[in-house]
Amino acid sequence: MTAAPRVLAPFGRRGARVVDRRVYGAYVVLRCADPDGPRPRAGQFYMLAAEAWGGGDGERPFLPRAFSALRAGAGQGVEFLIEDVGPGTHRLCELEPGQDLLLVGPLGVGFGAPADGRRPLLVGGGVGIAPLAIWQDELGGASALLGFRDAARAEGARLLADAQVATDDGSVGHHGLVTDLLRDQLDRDAHATVYACGPPAMLEAVRALCEDRDTPAQLALESGMACGFGACFGCVVPTRHGYIRLCVDGPVLEASELDTALVGGELVH
Repeated sequence: MTAAPRVLAPFGRRGARVVDRRVYGAYVVLRCADPDGPRPRAGQFYMLAAEAWGGGDGERPFLPRAFSALRAGAGQGVEFLIEDVGPGTHRLCELEPGQDLLLVGPLGVGFGAPADGRRPLLVGGGVGIAPLAIWQDELGGASALLGFRDAARAEGARLLADAQVATDDGSVGHHGLVTDLLRDQLDRDAHATVYACGPPAMLEAVRALCEDRDTPAQLALESGMACGFGACFGCVVPTRHGYIRLCVDGPVLEASELDTALVGGELVH
């Protein structure tokens, strides 16, 4: 049995020295020393910024960016998976070992252990594979189904073990959606707990597939966040029991709490 799904963050923003930078196709992995921070739980996130923040086109970026922990361990710091898609992620991807990353976290609620003897099944899309890597570590192994746009992004599959891959263009693995692989898996054996993170459309397809088969699922949603600790109400999403702040009550939610996973929208990178 794993521990409670929330670890409390130290107060305030702190510096974390970048100690390693690796490239996986279209993605950059930054590993940062964080001696003053606790080890995050899988599914928790951090608010990240670089020391030189803003001053680009239109003085962007204005606000820190939310990123799930990719991997963490005693004495190993914490890792983040980043794709250069806008001013904020571009600045983060420029960081090199020896420079400081500014962070707040870990924040939010992470994944919980499967119950009733169910096998864990991980489903990720794009940079949404990040929290599944640390969760696979915590579980001591689990099968992973990963979807990417193309071969450059499919390089990220190397971050997880025992992964089946789907690509939109068919350049790697199954030609189609990762939810095609999930459907096949659940049709063979629905006695699983599904853990998913990725774009809203993928999460909604996962939610619907699991609902049809009475398979429990935990979804790590994404929503635009300005603060990360519930003060700005910028990440409010609807559930079957009312609205919640995703940064405080999520980002991981039980799929059964949602009428739809098309709630988070796109992050501003």
